[in-house]
Amino acid sequence: MPRYCMVARVDPHRLEEYRERHAAVWPEMLRALARAGWRGYTLHLGEDGLLVGVVDADDLDAARAAMGATEVNARWQSAMADFFASAPGARPDLAFTVLPTVFDLDAQLAAAGPPEESAP
Repeated sequence: MPRYCMVARVDPHRLEEYRERHAAVWPEMLRALARAGWRGYTLHLGEDGLLVGVVDADDLDAARAAMGATEVNARWQSAMADFFASAPGARPDLAFTVLPTVFDLDAQLAAAGPPEESAP
């Protein structure tokens, strides 16, 4: 299953409140994400407001579209919109930039084949 990395910026003055909101995401939002195909989804927040999301999904565009079609996502995005410094009032889920993968340890290990035997 492909893994995706996405970045956005949270208003640095609202980091603590952003953390608090994500410590107790609405159960219906959590279930909607799972139904839409989001797996292993994590968010990481730097002290400068850099927000990094990592998610496994068969098809990120399809997973994003499935969430975009839910009522709970519309409410969640509305509640979160003012936290984002880069686009106040915009839907945060559309403000993420997806970064390309430049290194994948597991893929390169698999391509390298079995480990060489060391001499005694």
